[in-house]
Amino acid sequence: MSAGADAWARRSFLRVARFVRVDRAFAHPTASMTGSRSERRTTSASAISAAEARVLFTGLETAPALILAVSGGPDSTALLAVAAHWRASLAIGPDLIAVTIDHGFRRESAREARAVKQLAKALGVSHRTLRWRGAKPETGLQEAARAMRYRLLADAARRAGARHILTAHTLDDQAETVLIRMARGSGLTGLAAMARETPLDGLVLVRPFLDISKSRLIATLEAAGLSFADDPSNRDPRFLRARLRRLMPQLAEEGLDARRLAQLAQRLRRAETAIEASVDTAAATVPQSPWDSAGPIALDAEKFRSLPAEIGLRLLGRAVARCGDEGPAELAKLESLYEVLVGAMMTQAPRLRRTLAGALVTLGGGALVIERTPPRRSPASGLTHSGAANSVRSRSPIASKTRVNAPRGER
Repeated sequence: MSAGADAWARRSFLRVARFVRVDRAFAHPTASMTGSRSERRTTSASAISAAEARVLFTGLETAPALILAVSGGPDSTALLAVAAHWRASLAIGPDLIAVTIDHGFRRESAREARAVKQLAKALGVSHRTLRWRGAKPETGLQEAARAMRYRLLADAARRAGARHILTAHTLDDQAETVLIRMARGSGLTGLAAMARETPLDGLVLVRPFLDISKSRLIATLEAAGLSFADDPSNRDPRFLRARLRRLMPQLAEEGLDARRLAQLAQRLRRAETAIEASVDTAAATVPQSPWDSAGPIALDAEKFRSLPAEIGLRLLGRAVARCGDEGPAELAKLESLYEVLVGAMMTQAPRLRRTLAGALVTLGGGALVIERTPPRRSPASGLTHSGAANSVRSRSPIASKTRVNAPRGER
């Protein structure tokens, strides 16, 4: 990037006037590109048309403002370009604000942010650069960076009066996410991967390119004569996503390409919707009394035992998340607790007492009661503190109706 960032910005700036004037956008791939060899590979993929852009941004025309997450890579640069052309086609529409997050990981990042700012200005889009300041963790760096990125984007949205944050996640990203979730042992919720729209701290995270391949975005940039930055961390073998990305061509040769994996996620999401509807019904019929957000949840033990396993497991997960103080429980630990409970219910005198994720689960007297784990008293100090064995904080794929602080698509 050190040799290419300024050239990228200059070429993009000079060609952008032509790009904005073209009514049938992205029609003639002619420009050379910066970026890695794999990213600028020759492809027969078609550019995104103006008509297709209108479909991709359907429902956003009346928004007061839209935050565009733009790092300067090929995907987010295409998001900036396509969104700018779409907005220019509207008589009245949302303000566009491109936001670049500078994590400070690489020396080139500040220069890349300046290049994005110059391109955004040429496209008539406002731009902000936000920086992650302070110490960085030694482990889990990508996860921490992702969390900070969404936090900064959400802050920018609130300051701008925007309700929507747009990211450039592609069909290829969706496929990689499915593989990552499989490797980590996710349940159905996790394998459903990313949705087009996801709640994010009172805002909405929108992924308009989720059904669009990366090759089509690159073709779109070629058609518009726009270049992009190259982030070498996308190929860093220290990161799981980068290692899986290298395997994708081999998987595709066996028929397991990005579109097939994304199709799997779509089908699982459809099944997920049906299962969650059944859990909603169970949540209304199995409790002995309506759920009270301030008190314990008492489930009829016999009705609970008669539920299909997946429904019962998720109902238990919701109750633990509602009553506990550590968020949704880890799926494997929730499954273990469910199996123990069902086993105990089949005995003559079912009684059991367990803790999980800050919740106390008690079976007895024909009821399964879930409540907040009571504070423990310290014999030495006489003080009380919360917490219990077997409780964990985790990123569970079990759906809870009481969260969300992080975009579900990143779980």
